[in-house]
Order: sequence, then structure tokens, then C-alpha cells
Amino acid sequence: MDRLREMEVFVAVVEAGSFVGAAARLGASPPAITRAVVSLEDRLGVRLLIRTTRALRLTDAGARFVEHARRLLGDIDDAERDALGETGEPSGHLTLTASLTFGRMVLAPIVTAFLATHPKVTASVRLHDRVVDLLDEGIDVAVRIAELADSSLIARRVGEVRRLLVASPDYLVKHGTPESPAQLRDHAMIAFTGLMPGHEWRYAEGGRTRTVAIAPRLEINDGLAALAAAEAGEGITPALSYVIADAVAAGRLVPVLDAWAPLPTPVHLVHQQGRLVPPKIRAFMDFAAPRLTTALGDIVLGSD
Repeated sequence: MDRLREMEVFVAVVEAGSFVGAAARLGASPPAITRAVVSLEDRLGVRLLIRTTRALRLTDAGARFVEHARRLLGDIDDAERDALGETGEPSGHLTLTASLTFGRMVLAPIVTAFLATHPKVTASVRLHDRVVDLLDEGIDVAVRIAELADSSLIARRVGEVRRLLVASPDYLVKHGTPESPAQLRDHAMIAFTGLMPGHEWRYAEGGRTRTVAIAPRLEINDGLAALAAAEAGEGITPALSYVIADAVAAGRLVPVLDAWAPLPTPVHLVHQQGRLVPPKIRAFMDFAAPRLTTALGDIVLGSD
């Protein structure tokens, strides 16, 4: 293992007071933290920590070593901050990713506005309908619309997305408004496959997720095309809240069965963990987070 990494792990263990606490701080597993400390002690040929079932205690050698390690790591941080120009204006190239529709409708305009206020930053926006590995694909910041399970990422929650059913006012006048999920079987359904897999609609009732089988009149794998058909009065379709915000505000679409809408999905801005966050990433996070929160909260829901 890298000698500096061993130092960083050892200092984290001392400051956290436990291997588990150091693991949480560094985004690593407790066994990996233990291996790093053992490797360091083996390399130095001296015991640095006395481990008991209740606590950790520094040996005399460990106390001397941790002070040297802290100073060395602090010098490295200072050198990296200087190289990054941390106290100056953000600069360099920023690579971002999001899902295709979200990136097109929400993220891209925010990136454009960010570049207008930070002339020394350039950016690439990569839109994919798949989960992108930030490290493998060289991504600085990603928008994740999901419950997060990867603890190695630094995340900032910016809002939530809801799955809703919508129809045009004309359709509802002609065919009536469904009053329960079961009544969807009596309506013309436009199934966007990305939100209605298996020809069923998942909804929340009494804190539990339930399903109702649907026989769609039209099935389509493009969400915007499904919404266009709904606006034309062809039926009821599922959609994500941020996609329909403008259409709902303008009265072209009306949410239906909102009381049975599935539980919302959180939206996060995420970036890789590290001792130092480059100014370009920190500046973008601070700039984008409130704007994403506003965009995600713009939809005004109707009542059933």
C-alpha cells in the first residue's frame, strides 16, 4: 500500500478513535483500514497502537509518529491547494453527467449559466440513461436520481422527483377523471415503458407499494412522445414531475390520482471523495444545488 495512504489511514484511526470510525471517514471497509495499519507497523517494525476490546491507545512510538504524519499530510494539503489555486478563481475543465432527459431539460441550462459566471472553466456534459462510474469515466460531478448506496461518494441532496399520471383537460372532460387506481383499466392508457414496465402502474396506498395491471392503448419508449400524445387528448400517461412542470403550469396537462402517487425519489449531486475538492467542483456544487432545488420544486400539483 502507498506509504502516504498508510499515514492517512493511521491518522484517521487516531482522530476517529476506532477502525470503524476511520473507515466511515475515508469511505473504506474496516478490514481495509486494519490491513493498512498492520502494514504500516510491519514496515516500520514497531507497534504504533495498542488495541483492546474497548479502546485504542497510542504507544510512545505511535504518539511520535502521528505528529510527524499530521505535519507531512498538512504540507501535502498545502501544496495541493496551491497547485489547485484554491484561493483563486475556479478554473479548468469540468465533466458532468446526468440522465438524458434530465440533462437536456434541467442540467444543461444550469451548466450554461455557470460557465457564463466562471469564464476560466470549460465543461463537458455527458448524458446517459445508465449509472456512470465516476472514477472509471473521468466524471467530476453527477446527478443521481435514486436512493444512494455508494458511501464512497460525497452527496448533496437537491430535491426529489415524483412519478405522476397526467392527462389533458379535454380528455378528462370527455372521459371523466379516475377516482382510484383500479379505474385506470377503464381509460385509454399511454404506456411510457420507462415508467410503466410490465404494463402495470405502481402506486402508494397506506404506506405500501401496490400495482394495478394496465392494458395500454398506446405503448411508447420515449417519454416526450408519450406526453405529446397525452396533450393531444389521447389518454393518460405516466411522467416525471420535472418533465411536466411547464405543461401543468400552463394548464395543458393535469395530474390525476395524485393521492396515490408512488413515493418520491431523491435527487443528489455527487462527486468523488478526497481530502481536497478542486475549486471548480466546489463552485459548481454551490452554484447548481439551489438552482436544481428550484427546478425540481417548480411543479404545482392539482387535486383529484
